[in-house]
Amino acid sequence: MGSFGIGTGEFVIMGLLPDVAHDFKVTTPEAGHVISAYALGVVIGAPVLAVLGAKMSRRWLLILLMSVFALGNIVSALAPTFGSFMFMRFLTGFPHGAYFGVAALVAASMVDPGKRTQAVGRVMLGLTLATLIGTPLATMFGQSLDWRVAFGVVGALGILTVALIILFLPQDKVRPGAGALRELGAFRSKQVWLTLGIGAVGFGGMFSVFTYIASTTTEVAGLSPTMVPVILALFGIGMVSGNIVGAWFADKALMATIGGMMIYNFIILSAFSLTAHNPYMLSLVVFLIGSSVAIAPALQIRLMDVAADGQTLAAALNHSAFNIANALGAWLGGLAIAGGYGYASTGWVGALLSVAGMGVFAMSLSLERSSPQQACPAE
Repeated sequence: MGSFGIGTGEFVIMGLLPDVAHDFKVTTPEAGHVISAYALGVVIGAPVLAVLGAKMSRRWLLILLMSVFALGNIVSALAPTFGSFMFMRFLTGFPHGAYFGVAALVAASMVDPGKRTQAVGRVMLGLTLATLIGTPLATMFGQSLDWRVAFGVVGALGILTVALIILFLPQDKVRPGAGALRELGAFRSKQVWLTLGIGAVGFGGMFSVFTYIASTTTEVAGLSPTMVPVILALFGIGMVSGNIVGAWFADKALMATIGGMMIYNFIILSAFSLTAHNPYMLSLVVFLIGSSVAIAPALQIRLMDVAADGQTLAAALNHSAFNIANALGAWLGGLAIAGGYGYASTGWVGALLSVAGMGVFAMSLSLERSSPQQACPAE
């Protein structure tokens, strides 16, 4: 429920930008700055809150993080000016990464070691369902009633999540020796940086394509604008499927899954550029690109294993890496389009990012083989 609320809150603004722009009397591109403000909040907030909350029990940290998220969305719905709205979106992004990281650690600690990635996948399942159900519904309410209603609904989901955590999550104790310095030790690990690099670079291809998928659907495949929601739904179904299947594979062979997904991404993103003009192939490939989210729970577990005593910080940073991938993919895709290569060229951009991700993965694998170390499973 928490990840469903966060995912809905993160993506609903994309469909409501014209309404926000009209209300605050700014241009739609200017209104788009609130998306960047939220992403910046995620990137900054994840490590800061993970370190500051190191001496808290994970149960109470989750309650605090989700309370901040809920309050941020409610205040966003009441913002009187565009400046105050953008500032609240920035603050609301703060708990995003830390919440996912701590929730993943808690979920992994409650199951057998051989099912850790599947437990993390269940946490992330809410995020993928948000793209399929939460965001379209919240957008519909926002467009038919008022865009502020959408953020009020997301705030209510946050409050519900707080209640569920209080009711169902057992009380835990602060780990002995927990503290800011212990968490910051994660930054000393080369494997932590390399794993973050795989996500920040190698996962950017999905965002390169997804950011411009509406225009690709209408201008390249020649489909009606009414088909855009269908294409987006296929992308969402792919995300849900990839999350479930990828988590299962990662529990069987973690590193093989991560490496295999980099190769998979290269193939399907290349296929996107080659077949985007065909409506049937576009539909199939968009579904497959959505399924590439399968790498997310695998990278989350990998970070937990290589972070030693800084697991909370490392787990939170995974979502900072994905937001960097979002910004990088969208930016590079935009450059290709502006350069006159067309919307279908975003697939080639994504394929190149996948190759770069393979390079980072190869460095991580080589380092591990040259200096093997005992993995530190999430506690």
